Amino acid sequence: QVQLEESGGGLVQAGGSLRLSCVASGRTFNSYSMGWFRQAPGKEREFVAAISWSGGITYSPNSVKGRFTISRDNAKKMVYLQMNSLKPEDTAVYYCGVDLGSPGRVQDPRSYSYWGQGTQVTVSS
Repeated sequence: QVQLEESGGGLVQAGGSLRLSCVASGRTFNSYSMGWFRQAPGKEREFVAAISWSGGITYSPNSVKGRFTISRDNAKKMVYLQMNSLKPEDTAVYYCGVDLGSPGRVQDPRSYSYWGQGTQVTVSS
């Protein structure tokens, strides 16, 4: 069992920055890949970033590459998403998830076994 809790969302103007945090509890955290996804109203959950268990490998789609950075601190059981140059289209609920070793792709939300409750990010134009 893994519990995840996101924080750090809020309202920001276009061009601004936010740093999301996700704290994990339960099973050994530093053995698993972690990911951030987002979901806007009426849309499917969308991959934002993922990071390997060691933090040595990261993944992100072109839509956020160069603007968003994922990182982790295994000692604190934390995963972070630094978001810069935010755009109105980044508005969504952001979720962190843990991949307990699924053979699926890190970009697929079905690869993740546990999710947090989400944190709202709203970017005004």
